[in-house]
Amino acid sequence: MMMSGGESNLMGRGTEVLVNTRSIGGSFSGVQRYAAEILRRLDGKVREVAPRRSLHGVRGHLWEQVALPAKVKSNLLWSPANTGPLSIARQVVTVHDVAPLERAEWFTPRFAAWYRWLIPRLVHRAYRVIAVSKFTKERIADLTGVDESHIVVIPNGVDERFCPRPIDEREIAQRQLGIPSPHYVLCLSTLEPRKNIAGLIQAWNACVHEIPDDIFLVVSGASGKRHIFEQLNLEHIPARVRVTGFVEDSQLPALYSGALALVNLSVYEGFGLPVLEAMAAGTVPICSNLTAFPELVGNAGILVDPYDVDSIASAIRKVIENTALRDELRALATSRSRNFTWDQAAQDTWQVLVDAQSMSHASDCALDRRPRAEIG
Repeated sequence: MMMSGGESNLMGRGTEVLVNTRSIGGSFSGVQRYAAEILRRLDGKVREVAPRRSLHGVRGHLWEQVALPAKVKSNLLWSPANTGPLSIARQVVTVHDVAPLERAEWFTPRFAAWYRWLIPRLVHRAYRVIAVSKFTKERIADLTGVDESHIVVIPNGVDERFCPRPIDEREIAQRQLGIPSPHYVLCLSTLEPRKNIAGLIQAWNACVHEIPDDIFLVVSGASGKRHIFEQLNLEHIPARVRVTGFVEDSQLPALYSGALALVNLSVYEGFGLPVLEAMAAGTVPICSNLTAFPELVGNAGILVDPYDVDSIASAIRKVIENTALRDELRALATSRSRNFTWDQAAQDTWQVLVDAQSMSHASDCALDRRPRAEIG
């Protein structure tokens, strides 16, 4: 690959771009996928830095704030997961959302307190902030007071394997996950208050007796069925609900592709990567009309008030019953998803890193030109 002038200059200064990968281990969430996809495309340009063994909680934060700066030295650091060392100004930070600043009650008190203290200071300290959506950029600026010119929007992408899959692949995934019918509406979600699974279950209960008997609601990614319904405190479990639990990454394209619709009623998302992946697989998105979803989905799906059970139920019925509408939205969703690629996200991220390094170099040169007495 031929380097641009900016890349050439960056490499010629004897400095590296290091990547803080301390907090991107563990379960493969949206943040983990983001980091993995970008890093794969920046292979050879950056060097990952992480503790020798996985550290979480207080120990992880201590390593990041104390040990990591000593490893970075004068190099540029990219922290891709909402957190980073405050002592390093020569840093680019990716912020996926600022939910702890807005809805602290969704998190443990310790987690919320830490990020409410850290994020405002970190975004002011770093050379540049990457936000994964316009919504996230606006919320960062509003909540921290950092100038919007300091924040660059680089949307997530979607891998090419997320595309309409052949029927045999869909049947294998459905069989492996114990899905009893090839006709289903999908929800892929963790069991968190903001994901609003309770609203979906209530809407399903309202419409399940008005749709064909072979159509199921499949809830994937969350804990087991008993745990979900205990958490939701439901008196009656609706008919035709299948909870698969964890889904292997390799099963996701076929699971999305086989669904009549993907329903995501989250009341707060910085981006909504599962929605984009489902769109690329040719699945109609039925989404909350809040936060980042409108800019992601556009006219390629149905946006609903996540607190309006009747509106949600109506949207589900509409997609199931209206084949022409479903086909139209599938085509629009697939087409719109092509605007979001990991190659473009990686290219734009690298440019931000190059620009940040240039800022750093210019700052160093200005310091070198100051009179010695002033420097002292």
